Amino acid sequence: MKIPKITGVIDRRILVNFTVDPEIAKTIVPAPFSPKIVNGKAIAGICLIRLKEVRPKGLPAFLGVCSENGAHRIAVEWNENGETKEGVYIPRRDTSSSFNAMVGGRVFPGRHYRAVFDVNEANGNYHVAFKSSDGTAISVDAKVTGKLNPDSVFGDLDTASEFFKAGSTGYSPNGNQYECLVLHTDNWKVQALEVSSVSSSFFENNDIFPAGSVKFDNALLMNNIKHDWTSGNNKPMVV
Repeated sequence: MKIPKITGVIDRRILVNFTVDPEIAKTIVPAPFSPKIVNGKAIAGICLIRLKEVRPKGLPAFLGVCSENGAHRIAVEWNENGETKEGVYIPRRDTSSSFNAMVGGRVFPGRHYRAVFDVNEANGNYHVAFKSSDGTAISVDAKVTGKLNPDSVFGDLDTASEFFKAGSTGYSPNGNQYECLVLHTDNWKVQALEVSSVSSSFFENNDIFPAGSVKFDNALLMNNIKHDWTSGNNKPMVV
């Protein structure tokens, strides 16, 4: 699936990140991908992103659309023409947009589940939650802080920032292939968030993540980032 270049603004993006036992992550990540390991841990999470002025490149901003979206992600690596590449595998996407839910997997990559979002943002405090049509839910409460969670496997904010910047290529399952979408940002800047509470029906599902195999690690914030989305090279499913 090839889409025209899409442009817009990342009005707000929160990355809620978890460490995962690598052996468990291997059971979730399909070939040809493998989990990317940081200090002995795989890295997974949820991207909670509000997009605005989203439209095909060349159209005026006032024709763009706005939506709240969530993407469950796992950092991965794969081999491409003898070179190791990195990005994220996205097993599911959720959206507030009926349009996105209708055309996801048809017009642009990845099936999108329709979800109801609850968002409250004021004075550096953030509450973002959603519940999807199939009951999948997440909720996070956080505030802007000056440093990364001291217990994070990344050690400091700069290291975490570079890691997630490298994961700009995302693959979503669709039919008999994994469809690729590549994020390009005009200016990459993240802030650390101090999380007071976080819950996720996906990461708390013991059928997927046995007790003790997953742990909250850190959360990051981006605001007002101009961006483009382009298609990348799709990959066939390995059976």
